[in-house]
Amino acid sequence: MSGIEIEGLRPLNGDVRIQGSKNAVLPMMAAAVLHRGTTVLENVPRIQDVFCMTDILTSMGCRCRMDGHRLEIDARTVSRVAVPREYVASMRSSIVLLGALLGRTGEAATYYPGGCSIGSRPIDLHLYGLERLGAEIAGQEDGRIAARADKLTGGRIRFPYPSVGATENVLLAAAAARGTTVIEGAAREPEIVSLCRMLSGMGAKISGIGEETVTVEGVNEFHDSEYAAPGDRIVTGTYMSCVMAAGGRAFLRGTDAVQLRGVTRVLRRMGAEIEEAPSGIRVGMARRPGPVKVRTAPYPGFPTDLQSPMLSLLSVSDGCGQVLETVFEGRFATAVQLRRMGACIDIEGNKAEVRGIYPLRGACVTAPDLRGGAALAVAGLAAEGKTRIGGCAHILRGYEDICGDLKSLGARIRQLPEAEEAAGERADGRG
Repeated sequence: MSGIEIEGLRPLNGDVRIQGSKNAVLPMMAAAVLHRGTTVLENVPRIQDVFCMTDILTSMGCRCRMDGHRLEIDARTVSRVAVPREYVASMRSSIVLLGALLGRTGEAATYYPGGCSIGSRPIDLHLYGLERLGAEIAGQEDGRIAARADKLTGGRIRFPYPSVGATENVLLAAAAARGTTVIEGAAREPEIVSLCRMLSGMGAKISGIGEETVTVEGVNEFHDSEYAAPGDRIVTGTYMSCVMAAGGRAFLRGTDAVQLRGVTRVLRRMGAEIEEAPSGIRVGMARRPGPVKVRTAPYPGFPTDLQSPMLSLLSVSDGCGQVLETVFEGRFATAVQLRRMGACIDIEGNKAEVRGIYPLRGACVTAPDLRGGAALAVAGLAAEGKTRIGGCAHILRGYEDICGDLKSLGARIRQLPEAEEAAGERADGRG
């Protein structure tokens, strides 16, 4: 997909199924490396980040077979413990392979990770946690990270901040370490819970799942297992924002409402009608969103991954709102693009002040990152005329079929051929 064109001011109505969770599946794919056998994952989203991780596992000697949304990983043979640099540069989540490879082979090598440009996102807590388990880690001038351990040994790890990635890395390594590991200050995100449950299904011994303190009893071997990924809560939040921006009523099927209560609490304050059901969430919006003050925070707070869609909602609200970003300093890159559509956003440090204007105006914009690209789609639904979004390779990293999903709800949205997108950029003065 080269670009997206949206013709706004059309309400959304209907039923759409939410894809499997990107942030849950990627560490689960890494976990498969621990087992000298076969792991099957169900409800796997067909997105670029999953394809990238599949390529990484294949380069290491695993056999991966994807059939629809079912992924089979045969990790009986791991012949390479270095993650190729070209993959690391495009997907930050590959860093979780450090813990998995150390647990499997006692050796691992990768590079400082890339991915979206949403801030520095250091990995010092990842390395600290692995070192506490006995790993020796050396960094090189070219950004390469080499880790080794004759035998990982359980220990007590205290995280000063509940880093999701660091918690995942330590869980993967600790599952195969000798003895007991206690993780204090662990991240509590639903994706961590999914990983723990998957590891338990493989034979790991984990207690305190979903709590701030998690205890892992290392095991010598794992066994074949199957696990279904949950619905993607960030895609759910994005589509809820779409309905709120455009107006209408939709049922989002295959998502866990409990995981989103930190989000739905805020969206209800903005005027959304939200009904929770065992099979999903129904969201309705009959007026412009109301203004709110939002602070991003680790789970169960408001997720930073939905901060950019929130900027879009506040841009069309009927008052003045505020967003305080406490996780990633680069998340406000989306504001530059929203201003091209007429949004009134003032940025000072990690705070955004937003004065709502309705409707926004269609314009040629560029996705600055994964969630920022989705946020521009939210804004386009509340804009007069046509909005063209370039740089959609970012969106493909996390959204399986955003155009098809929104079209099924009644949006006027289409994918742009590369030549047509380029012509739009030249006409707008960006080419």
